[in-house]
Amino acid sequence: MTKWTDLQSASFLESNARDRALGLVDEGSFTEFCGPMDRRPSPHLGVLGDAVEYDDGVVTGVGRIGETPVFVISQEGRFIGGAVGEVHGAKIVNTVRLAIEMLDAMVAKNPDTPEAHKPIVVFSFETGGVRLHEANAGLLAHAEFMDQVQKARGKVPVIAVIGSKVGCFGGMGFVAAAMDAIVMSEFGRLGLTGPEVIEQEMGREEFDSSDRGLVFRTTGAKHKYIMGDCNFLVKDSVAAFRAQIADLAVLPIADFEAMRRIGSEAAVDKQLALVALAVELQPKDSLDVWAHAGNEAPAELNDAPYEEFIAKAQRLAV
Repeated sequence: MTKWTDLQSASFLESNARDRALGLVDEGSFTEFCGPMDRRPSPHLGVLGDAVEYDDGVVTGVGRIGETPVFVISQEGRFIGGAVGEVHGAKIVNTVRLAIEMLDAMVAKNPDTPEAHKPIVVFSFETGGVRLHEANAGLLAHAEFMDQVQKARGKVPVIAVIGSKVGCFGGMGFVAAAMDAIVMSEFGRLGLTGPEVIEQEMGREEFDSSDRGLVFRTTGAKHKYIMGDCNFLVKDSVAAFRAQIADLAVLPIADFEAMRRIGSEAAVDKQLALVALAVELQPKDSLDVWAHAGNEAPAELNDAPYEEFIAKAQRLAV
């Protein structure tokens, strides 16, 4: 197993689900829920003749950052693209439920529990959405997870981190958008329908999934940051994600309401304003929107390294 200190300098993009889970919390503090030794693989994959994993492609557990309990969900894209099935879904749903139960028990015992001692949930996404082998169970898990996120609202912050190879697509794109805050690295991608699926269904003239530049200009973190779909953009290292989570962990729960993308009349108004802007601009490329946001030479900004981008990027105001 990689040493915790080595994990901190590791690329988040290149790290597997377990290393991300271990590295995002304090050294030696992580306790896994329903891990490989518990042998809870999908009950469906074996019947279909497919390989199984004993953690079903997701690492769940609890650790801490300082005094804050951190409930972690970390998906493994190298197993069926991080897709959600029955066991995988049950693990992510119940991790949020346990965080809510912990908070309720803490507050019942001590109503003056400091904010920094209250739990948070961190979800490291690496997924294409529902596992087609277990579509009904996977869709149900999406709905149950979003229900838990709503139950956590105003109580337990639920934070998305996106910086792994597969990105966050399919129904999980909806799930991420429903969470309190989104943290991405420039290698992260977020969307609903993946580029390959768009090309398959609509043709290459609609979206060329082999055009890596186009893919990242459309679904990548830099674009999501300028659009406001991503709250924080960090460097590609486990330590950078961990540092941003540590900053969020000590905030009062009320501060997260302004970071959300859905769930208020103001958020609806903002989304409608974006639709109206799209109709007005008729952009052919995301760089057209960047320019409208006040970014000079958007193509150069797109290629800029992290430090230059974060210093110069103007975010879209609607």
